[in-house]
Amino acid sequence: MSTPVNQGENIRSLRAETTSSDFTNELIARDSSVFFHQTLSSPVFNVVTKAEGAYIYDGEGKKYLDLHGNGVHTAGYNNPQVIAAIQKQITESLTFAPRRFTNLPAVALAEKLVEIAPEGLNRVLFCPGGSEAIEMAVMLAKLYTGKWKTLSYYGSFHGAGFQAVSIGADAHFREGLGPMMPGAIHLELPDYYRNPWGWTDQQQIDDEYLRQLSTQIAHNPEIAALITEPIFYNSTVPTRYYWEQVKAICKVQGILLIFDEIYTAFGRTGKMFAAEHFIPPDIIVIGKGFGGGIVPFAGIIGREELNVLEHKSIGHYTHEKNPLCAAVAKAVIDYVETEQLVAHAQKLGQYFRSGLEALQHEFALIGNISGLGLNLAVDLVKDRQSKARATEEAQQLMAFCMNRGISFKLIQGNILNLKPALVITQQEIDLVLETLREGLRALN
Repeated sequence: MSTPVNQGENIRSLRAETTSSDFTNELIARDSSVFFHQTLSSPVFNVVTKAEGAYIYDGEGKKYLDLHGNGVHTAGYNNPQVIAAIQKQITESLTFAPRRFTNLPAVALAEKLVEIAPEGLNRVLFCPGGSEAIEMAVMLAKLYTGKWKTLSYYGSFHGAGFQAVSIGADAHFREGLGPMMPGAIHLELPDYYRNPWGWTDQQQIDDEYLRQLSTQIAHNPEIAALITEPIFYNSTVPTRYYWEQVKAICKVQGILLIFDEIYTAFGRTGKMFAAEHFIPPDIIVIGKGFGGGIVPFAGIIGREELNVLEHKSIGHYTHEKNPLCAAVAKAVIDYVETEQLVAHAQKLGQYFRSGLEALQHEFALIGNISGLGLNLAVDLVKDRQSKARATEEAQQLMAFCMNRGISFKLIQGNILNLKPALVITQQEIDLVLETLREGLRALN
């Protein structure tokens, strides 16, 4: 997941076009006066007073269909089934378990994950957040293989911890910190739309990126793991062939393949795990929606053969087996299953994409559409020949939609990142499509 560019401009633009009450203005000022300032989180452009279903509400009571949600709104905000699980756990007076003790909610959650995970992944470990889960996965790979280097992709984001930032290679999070973690090696992100050679044949493109992968491995012994999202942060979907070849190369070289599914797990792409579109990795990292948008919770799911670290602690977290968090996560998975949200995401994702493709035929500003399920992206361009990024137009369109109750974020400055709660309805998708159409017309 990459950070958007020109976030300060985005905030100023959105605030300028938003009518705010005294309550909202005062709370924003109080926020600015006490939090450390950092782009992407503080100062802010608005206030949230309620989050429910697929919507967030601001200080004036206006609701926004949230197509961002930081990825936590898989089952919808304040899902009643998840709330009931919390209430039950609190009533039973079991909200924490010290390390070296187990509890029923944690074990039941672990068993459920093993049941639904891709074949061969049958060991789990939990932690408070996605950054820590990445750390656990990488430490496991290093200790298991006896190697210390990593491979990952330029521009990606895998968390805010120092090792995760080093692996992620997003310049926004690295600049000014001095030397990063030794051995963090990076690859070009496969790009079928804007690759530097102007190629359109997918296998030709795949083979060139695979050649680069093999070259890096040949010149860098001691690689423990390749860490990547199975579907990239900008919703680029690599081919099955690409991931099959990557896994084959890694297996020959004794490199573990780690899929970061913090954003995509639990139905978002039309499969329970995005890996199911391709191949099973050695380790899957989960988070965000895993905690139901209520508690922070994350973890890893890996192969039985990796269970060889009885003498080490790679996830020594206070809330490793927190029963309250486990009850929430189990309720999220149960809701996804009982409400058939995986199939729902697949069906509505196809509907959403078809609607976006209709807009693409209507507006030359739309250069490319990518993604699977309810994990979609729209790439806005100055013109389709040069594919120059239409960053100003993207910011204007985002502000237009925000003022009409549709919230999303931008990636790489010009890509509309469209990831709604999986409880979104067809009627709500129609509203998004019509709002985008009106906004695109206003730009012409």
